[in-house]
Amino acid sequence: MKPITFVVITSWLLFVPLNAQETPLFKKEVFEMNSATMPYRILFPEDYDTHKKYPLILVLHGSGERGNDNEIQLVHGSDLFLKNRDMYRAIVVFPQCSANSSWASISVNNQGNGREFVFYEKAEPTKDMLLLEGLLKYLKKTYAINKRKMYVGGLSMGGFGTFEIVRRNPKLFAAAFPICGGANTAIANRIKNVKWWVFHGADDKVVPPKYSTAMVNALKAVNADIHYSLYPGVGHNSWENAFSEPELLPWLFSFKK
Repeated sequence: MKPITFVVITSWLLFVPLNAQETPLFKKEVFEMNSATMPYRILFPEDYDTHKKYPLILVLHGSGERGNDNEIQLVHGSDLFLKNRDMYRAIVVFPQCSANSSWASISVNNQGNGREFVFYEKAEPTKDMLLLEGLLKYLKKTYAINKRKMYVGGLSMGGFGTFEIVRRNPKLFAAAFPICGGANTAIANRIKNVKWWVFHGADDKVVPPKYSTAMVNALKAVNADIHYSLYPGVGHNSWENAFSEPELLPWLFSFKK
C-alpha cells in the first residue's frame, strides 16, 4: 500500500472578486493527497495565535459551486463568518468539490414532476469525501484547532455531505447543521451523539423536505438533541434563511465534545 502524502500549495492572492464583493480574508489554499487535489478557502480569527486553540467550522457547498476555481464555493454563507469574525473566533474552511464528484454517494431518480433520492447506508466514499477527510486530518495537525469544538454544515449537496461525513466520523464533530439535505434514516443511531440543527424549505422542489423530515424523525426516535427549521413558502434556497438565523452561531459555539 502506498503511503499517503499531504501537500498544501498556497496562493498569496490579495483580492479575489466574488459576486461584486471581495473576500481577501479567506485565504486560498490547495490540499493534495496522493496526487489528487482539493481547493479550499480558510478564514482565521483576527490576531490568530498559534498558542491558543480555536473552533473549526467546515462548510460544504452545493452542486452548483463545484469546480476548481477556489472562489465560487464562498458564494453562500461566507458573509456570515466574515461579519462575525470578531465575536465568534474560529477557523472557517470552505473546501471545493470537483466538478465530476460529490460529497456523498447518492442516486437521483426523476419521476414526473418529482425527484426521488436514494441514500445508501454504507456506500463507498466518493473521491472528494476521501480528500475531505484527508484535509481534516491535515488541518488538525497544522493549525491551532480545538478538537473538542469542531463543527460541520452544508447546503443541498453539502447537506447530504454533512450527514455523510458525520456518519463516517461520528466522534469527530460536536454539532452539525445540514441545509436542504437528507440521508438514509438507518444511520440515525450512529450519529445521535452529535447536536443537530436541520434546515429545509417547505416548498423545495429540488430536494423535497421529506428527506430532512425523515432524518429529524429518525434522530428524535433515538433521543438525539435536534432542532428543525422548516420554512413555509421557501424553496430550495433555504440556506438564505438558515444563514440569517441569529441563533445559529451562538447555538453552534455552545457545544463541545
